[in-house]
Amino acid sequence: MARQGMAMALLVVGLAAGCWESANAAAMLSQLKPTLAVTASPTPNQVLHGGEDVITVTWSLNATAGTDAEYKKVKVSLCYAPVSQKGREWRKTHDDLKKDKTCQFKVTEQAYAATGTVEYRVALDIPTATYFVRAYALDASGTQVAYGQTLPGATFDVISITGVTTSIKVAAGVFSTFSIASLAFFFFIEKRKKNN
Repeated sequence: MARQGMAMALLVVGLAAGCWESANAAAMLSQLKPTLAVTASPTPNQVLHGGEDVITVTWSLNATAGTDAEYKKVKVSLCYAPVSQKGREWRKTHDDLKKDKTCQFKVTEQAYAATGTVEYRVALDIPTATYFVRAYALDASGTQVAYGQTLPGATFDVISITGVTTSIKVAAGVFSTFSIASLAFFFFIEKRKKNN
């Protein structure tokens, strides 16, 4: 009786571990089908400015893709192009999508439709780099099951806002000049007092 109870407990633990592992299994980019056709409005090598320019992203199901019954959501992101990943481990592409650092900037995540369009104003905090757009189809659990992207070739550059405007530069120059002039004036006064 005790052996049967022990065997049953081991079976339950084994099943639970298997379910947990399958639920937490990471999607691999190399195993996803490229069933989404993705386009973005910037022309190749176009320069966009954070906080100013708008990107229009369009996706659709490839005609030869087959069924999209398991697609529940679509997630669109800005992704670092390979040229902007060189020497930067924090931007590197990884086949395991839980470890992948390519697509860090979400454009949208919304209910899936076979075709869709979204407009995205480039955020002020997007770093200066070269980007492309990738869209993932997600299943009911939120796991990536398919994708599409604008690579190869359709990359564009983003120039981030530094926060240093022309007026700030002018003010800094004026105050620097004033401080140097004040220092020279007080130095001259102190020297004159010593001579008297």
